[in-house]
Amino acid sequence: MFDDKKFKYRMVYLVGVILAVLFINYMSTSITTKQISYNEFLKLVNEEKVEKVVLQKDRILIKAKPDSGYANKALYTGYLWDQELVKLLTSKNIEFTKEIPNNDPLLNIILYWVAPIIIFMILGRFIFGRLDKKMGGGVMSFGKNTAKLYAENETGKTFKDVAGQEEAKESLVEIVDFLHNPQKYAEIGAKLPKGALLVGPPGTGKTLLAKAVAGEAKVPFFSMSGSDFVELFVGMGASRVRDLFRQAEEKAPCIIFIDEIDAIGKSRDGSLQGNDEREQTLNQLLAEMDGFDSSKGVVILAATNRPEVLDKALLRPGRFDRRVIVDRPDLKGRESILKVHIKDVKLGDDVDLSSVAKGTPGAVGADLANIVNEAALRAVKHNRKVVLQEDLEEAVEVIIAGKEKKDRILSDKEKRIVAFHEVGHALVAALLNNTDPVHKITIVPRTMGALGYTMQLPTEEKYLVSKEEMLDQITVMLGGRAAEEVEFNIISTGASNDIERATQTARSMVTIYGMTDRFDMMALESINSRYLDGRPVQNCSAETAALIDEETLKIIKECHDKAINILKDNKPLFTKISEVLIEKETLLGEEFMAMVNEYKNEAEPVKEEQ
Repeated sequence: MFDDKKFKYRMVYLVGVILAVLFINYMSTSITTKQISYNEFLKLVNEEKVEKVVLQKDRILIKAKPDSGYANKALYTGYLWDQELVKLLTSKNIEFTKEIPNNDPLLNIILYWVAPIIIFMILGRFIFGRLDKKMGGGVMSFGKNTAKLYAENETGKTFKDVAGQEEAKESLVEIVDFLHNPQKYAEIGAKLPKGALLVGPPGTGKTLLAKAVAGEAKVPFFSMSGSDFVELFVGMGASRVRDLFRQAEEKAPCIIFIDEIDAIGKSRDGSLQGNDEREQTLNQLLAEMDGFDSSKGVVILAATNRPEVLDKALLRPGRFDRRVIVDRPDLKGRESILKVHIKDVKLGDDVDLSSVAKGTPGAVGADLANIVNEAALRAVKHNRKVVLQEDLEEAVEVIIAGKEKKDRILSDKEKRIVAFHEVGHALVAALLNNTDPVHKITIVPRTMGALGYTMQLPTEEKYLVSKEEMLDQITVMLGGRAAEEVEFNIISTGASNDIERATQTARSMVTIYGMTDRFDMMALESINSRYLDGRPVQNCSAETAALIDEETLKIIKECHDKAINILKDNKPLFTKISEVLIEKETLLGEEFMAMVNEYKNEAEPVKEEQ
């Protein structure tokens, strides 16, 4: 069957080769030859700077001597009927000859056109063929589908390999059951959802879930990234979409998985040109999803961490019928994920995964897998055959703050400032009611820039945060700067990250959470890219923005003063703990709280009223 598209591609390639031959012929001629006037030619002859002359029908070819200034050029000039030229050439002992013209035009065409084109075609196929093998289809396979096809036993993943996402798995179990027992649903008149959109932050296991669905259903699994559809040439992405769905129908029942679908599924809001490649690809995807029959068992899964940018037509019922949230795991989920990743790791008797899970709030599956691997590497580094609890705890700190920076030696003065700074955080946290317990204080520098840090761990998983808790969090963040002011009466650069976080928290209280009397419950900012950086976007006038700054500053100043007062009221305890930290460099939460409780029992320190 005649393939119109392939014919077009080959014609474009052939025209390109012909143009390349023309260009090379032109460039080679212009570089190696030079036209001169007849007068200049006679001057060179008279000065005996010509070595040889060839008389052609329409021109004279001149080979100049090395000292003529034209040694690297083939000179020529127009042919004139000059009876004296032969006598002049003879008198100057210059070799000359009359060229016999070649009257075979076929030979000229073969030599100057056919042969170069054939050579270019052979070289082109060789070079592009090598690129095809390296690039998986690449240059010479425009429009072909590059999806990976995993057979039933090649995905190697089932729901047992997915932990911490029980709700997401439940949403996908129906799809697996339908692919196993389609007649059960057909009898009652139910139709399989055409598509399911997996939404969540990076690293939460969206791709793993899609592979697990295919592994459970024991059906072929087509996997492509959204960027694989976007090509340099307009129409290639749409062609790949058509080819993908054609292959999927041949392999049905099967699963198509499109990762990072926002690469082709962005909203058509008028910012794209009407003939844009991405828009054509999206239109073709919409048409294909409408065109195939879900009863054949072709299910489309897609993943994204930017659902807010997707085109509304892609999300309507009949296309991606379901949205499956694959969010950050909770405490129980993190422990389950750790068990999955640690099943092939040899563990010591002291390993407590629940403790590790408590120490990693907000971590996703990829983070936890990295922590387990870092712990195993540390065990090998210390010549141990098993992973101990200390390896896992150190791995958590490496992920959070980086490795210990042993070559960074602080002066005694800087060491004191860092120690009092960190104890300021810890002591303010210990003497407030709505804060998490202190787990560790250290002044050992880390590779991520921290000269020291205070680690707090929650006693339980929290999903709501009160106004009082947020105010206390800000007070703890500002406790480091307050400590520097109380003890040394200085202000250093060490609080830069604390100030940034405190300001963002205070601003969120004003603009997002409605925690001020001035603005009540007015939404002044909205969250953009919730599953990525969660950056706020302002929804107010410039005048209101100035008032927001005033309210934010008011919260910061109140919390700053509160932190200073707590440290001043408990100065002996503050100094004592700081001196111990300078000596030991690291204090665990138990040691720290023992000193705090002892001081409470002896001195009954004044506690800040809430």
